[in-house]
Amino acid sequence: MKKFFTTLSNIWKIEDLRVRIINTLLFLLIYRVGSYVVLPGVDANVLNAQQGKEGLLGLLNMFAGGSFSRASIFALGVMPYISASIVMQLLGIAVPYFTKMQKEGESGRNKINQWTRYMTIFITAAQAVGYVRSQIPANGHLMTDPYFTVLTTLTLTAGTLFVMWLGEKITDKGIGNGISLIIMVGIIASLPGAIGSEFNDKVIGTGGGPIFFIVELVALMAVVMFTILIVQGTRKVAVQYAKRIVGNKQYGGVRQYIPLKVTAAGVMPIIFAQALMFIPATIGSFFPKIASSSIVIALSNYTTWQHNLVFAILIILFTFFYTAITVNPTQMADDMKKNNGFIPGVKPGQATSSFLDGVISKITLPGSIFLAIVAIIPAFANMAHINSQFARFFGGTSLIILVGVVLDTLQQIESHLLMRHYDGLMKTGRIKGRSAVPTAAGTTPPVI
Repeated sequence: MKKFFTTLSNIWKIEDLRVRIINTLLFLLIYRVGSYVVLPGVDANVLNAQQGKEGLLGLLNMFAGGSFSRASIFALGVMPYISASIVMQLLGIAVPYFTKMQKEGESGRNKINQWTRYMTIFITAAQAVGYVRSQIPANGHLMTDPYFTVLTTLTLTAGTLFVMWLGEKITDKGIGNGISLIIMVGIIASLPGAIGSEFNDKVIGTGGGPIFFIVELVALMAVVMFTILIVQGTRKVAVQYAKRIVGNKQYGGVRQYIPLKVTAAGVMPIIFAQALMFIPATIGSFFPKIASSSIVIALSNYTTWQHNLVFAILIILFTFFYTAITVNPTQMADDMKKNNGFIPGVKPGQATSSFLDGVISKITLPGSIFLAIVAIIPAFANMAHINSQFARFFGGTSLIILVGVVLDTLQQIESHLLMRHYDGLMKTGRIKGRSAVPTAAGTTPPVI
């Protein structure tokens, strides 16, 4: 405990770090206050209390910190920006113009960021219209169309752009990872209510007693530790650089390592798989006869073995797919050769590329299986009679994002401490965040 308070004291002594943490908290406070501001022209009293609580809409509502179901000005959150970032990342792989732009260094990244902002505007406007039509009941309109639709679309678009600006400010003036922190705060916002609901059900109610509630908390801690192992897992590939002697100085001749992530795809396979798993229910909503079939019913219910089996298979496939398009062994081998580096025992060039491709394929298989296990744990938690809101924190997209962002944030704070010659956050070792993964365009951080 003394070490903990000493670390807090050291953090407060560093003026730059103290200012950054305060700025981050103030920006996040602005975001949370704005998430309770209802859209103009909407009667909050008639909003459906259950809207956005289940399925994909429930996931969006969690990422938006409850703003989605409250019809807030931040209802769409940063998800349009995330979608635009993913599209730009895929374009950078498939379209030569954007691939060239990614290799232009700082100027290229600035152009890509500008394209991402423009695309965010169009995506937000399209999603805003769909949100107005599907999530706000007709008796909740305080003005007539088309004025209501136009005003709400403009407000939602402006709200998303403001949240995006807050994220950039947190990155510049705060402790970094602005967009990720905003998503994390939105997810954590629902955690106290979920724990309180589970406590009332198990301890105060007749749901199993306090022992069962304590077992749930212990199980949650175990799942978190398991997720940390997955997020942190790396395979280090040794790289030796050739020795050069210029005058009396020696250059190169050192051994470094390429950290290949076990789950280089991050949380994206789960997001893609979840989107596909909602297709049967969507089709069933348009065709009632199909909706009554046993297959559609089984695939639409996330507690059935059919749903979880298909979901796990899709996650494994998408993990290989997303890793293949984001991690380019050929580019890594070429960059290594240009810098006079080589893997001991492996010839430079094509042999190095084949070796890296083999290593990536071998570590991606167990990584994809572990990712699938984490994704389906909430279904088993729900089968164990755990509240559905609380069960979401036992795995899936939310838990992986929480673990990754917390590790990144702690790593940022620890780096500030070490730069000022203070001790780190742990007695032994150093905190590792989600290390950037080598891609076709060099090294890029995770999208989320």
